[in-house]
Amino acid sequence: MNDAVLPPAPPSATSAGHAPAVTPFAPSPSQIFLAPALLPTQVGPAGLRFDFNDGARVVIPDFGQPLPWRVRISDLRDDSTLNDVSLSSGVVRSPAKFYVPHGITIWLNDVVVFEHRYDARNQDVLVQFPLAALGDVLGWLPYALRFAQVHGCRLACVVTPAVAALFRDAYPDVDFVAQDNVERRKYYATYNVGLFFDDKACLEQPRDFRETGLHRTAAHILGVDDAEAPAKTALPDVSRPMAEPYVCIAVQSTAQCKYWNRPDGWNTLVAALRERGMRVVCIDQKPRNGKGNFWQSIPEGAIDATGELALTERARWLMHASAFVGLSSGLSWLAWTMGTPTVLISGFTLPHNEFATPYRVINDDVCTGCWHDPAIRYNHDDFHWCPRHKGTTRAFECTREISPEDVLSAIDRALGLNYANPHRNVSPHGLERTP
Repeated sequence: MNDAVLPPAPPSATSAGHAPAVTPFAPSPSQIFLAPALLPTQVGPAGLRFDFNDGARVVIPDFGQPLPWRVRISDLRDDSTLNDVSLSSGVVRSPAKFYVPHGITIWLNDVVVFEHRYDARNQDVLVQFPLAALGDVLGWLPYALRFAQVHGCRLACVVTPAVAALFRDAYPDVDFVAQDNVERRKYYATYNVGLFFDDKACLEQPRDFRETGLHRTAAHILGVDDAEAPAKTALPDVSRPMAEPYVCIAVQSTAQCKYWNRPDGWNTLVAALRERGMRVVCIDQKPRNGKGNFWQSIPEGAIDATGELALTERARWLMHASAFVGLSSGLSWLAWTMGTPTVLISGFTLPHNEFATPYRVINDDVCTGCWHDPAIRYNHDDFHWCPRHKGTTRAFECTREISPEDVLSAIDRALGLNYANPHRNVSPHGLERTP
């Protein structure tokens, strides 16, 4: 950098509270993520500003006279050019918003006056998650934690207070911040982790999440290893909720395609588990949910632990459960996070979409995997979304054709039970375990 050739900084660009003439980073009210600060947060010589809060961003202030500036943004992995612009003032930014180790070089009168290589060590970095998605965030958080470990940054994660309560004491160095409390002007870099359905140019994500799987898309957005491992929790109460052995279930979700659509499937399953001497506890938020002609209630014989309970309380139930039976929904991800053997009833998603479990139940002989078809756009507003067979006798066959016996077999394996063995061992609670 050669300060001698730089013009004096214009007053409008030297204060963090004032923007230069060009302010292109205004927030959009439709965004589920906070927009970055209007002005890049890092200060270079002569009022030049830059940061990595929406990809790489550079602002050349208006000095009141035309000056021959040139800005190059590169990828440090191979020194390839991502953007190279000559201008007198204004904005230069990188195309991609996911993690790239950017390099910034600025010339004035063909003389290099500023260079910066991305380095997040000891810097404040923000990772934003959509607030409405529990399972997604539980799957994505481990990769944000891995990013902090790799880069040595001060990590902040935008989460709900309920999610923060699960992890705050386990990771005291991480700022689990409510969206309303984010100080946007403090961050060196920001990354938005979400499901970008319409990102055909791959600017928000390097690969389509339908190909990579729900949780691994966070690893790719953040540029870290995508091996899965749950985050650690620290609960305020870790006592066992009941003395008897029990299985937790969650039968509700946000769309019918995620439900187990087998008529009377849950009632049959709960009855069979009770015959085995197992208590069955339903930990859904709602005891009854649905829309139109489809409604699901707590199965007969299940203990009702639904309601507006803290997420930490549901985690406590899962911590001590012998197994969990659920759907492609948030409480299955919570069970995975708590290390509970998880029986996952699936169909509209394929196995790579969720965490690995040896107890997944899926019927490959019927229609499956519509979630992963890039030609199909998931409709969040259609509770009865079934893109290939809606209105026909094949609607929701992906889970309707999963029998209670299929699910019970997976539960038996998760519990270590063997009802086919005539020389079975019987526990004091009536559980039949493989010798």
